[in-house]
Amino acid sequence: MKQNDCFESFKFTADQIKGYFRNALKDLKIAEGADIAEVRFLYSYNALLKAGITLLAARKGVKVRNAPGHHIKTLEAIGDILKDRDIFAIANSMRMKRNTDLYAGGIIISDKESEDYLGFVKKIVKRIKAEIE
Repeated sequence: MKQNDCFESFKFTADQIKGYFRNALKDLKIAEGADIAEVRFLYSYNALLKAGITLLAARKGVKVRNAPGHHIKTLEAIGDILKDRDIFAIANSMRMKRNTDLYAGGIIISDKESEDYLGFVKKIVKRIKAEIE
């Protein structure tokens, strides 16, 4: 993967990669235990991003830089690495809902919607785990 504004080449240790993934799993656990749909949704999204950052570190040797568009590029890379275009479509929908919630006065996430997103993230995290082990 070419270095650009969003990614920077970096040599990660195995412990660093494990730490990134543990952090993703921590957020996933919070999402799974949340009774509030919005909390479940936001922690699912965070878990997806953190798992994606782990995947980029492990498979491409890059770290994600805090730059405009870095969430989009990270979500695209997850789909590219896992060879699944549907990942970006669903993940980008999550990103847009999160941005609307954050920057445009909030949104309502239903219990069913948050459960669907959580199920999606759990599947992707499982696939990422298989890729990095």
